[in-house]
Amino acid sequence: MRRAIYPGSFDPVTRGHLDVVQRAARIFDEVIVAVAFNEQKAGFFSAPERESFLQDAVQGIENVRVTRFDGLLVEFARAQGCHAVIRGLRAVSDFEFEFQMALMNRKLDSRIETIFVMPREDYVYLSSRIVREIARHGGNVDAFVPACVAQALQRKFSA
Repeated sequence: MRRAIYPGSFDPVTRGHLDVVQRAARIFDEVIVAVAFNEQKAGFFSAPERESFLQDAVQGIENVRVTRFDGLLVEFARAQGCHAVIRGLRAVSDFEFEFQMALMNRKLDSRIETIFVMPREDYVYLSSRIVREIARHGGNVDAFVPACVAQALQRKFSA
């Protein structure tokens, strides 16, 4: 079975993330979307919230499952039986960091490959940080995130 892991903070998940998930699901037999969390770092949304948003967003994609992880990605990938790490690249500016991470992961476990996937052009500009900023200022984020996320952002910023 060709199994891949798509890790990220997904804080919050965007339509760009989901586009990468759908592309990966066409390539691999199973895609594990892994919400990274670190108890010492506070995210905008909690890890359970981010996991729940993703569960809702990937419903209907049969070969995708969502989970959480903490620690080294390669160790988690190995434990899950993954042979590839999916990373989304929006722009050249993403590449330098992602390239360094891919090389480090390769050094830690040469059997796990990193696959770079580009989202649709419609989502190249999109990031979780930008979505949070738009929502913070009362902007409409419906076109950028799943409905459950848009509602959660509205609740957080109207409180």
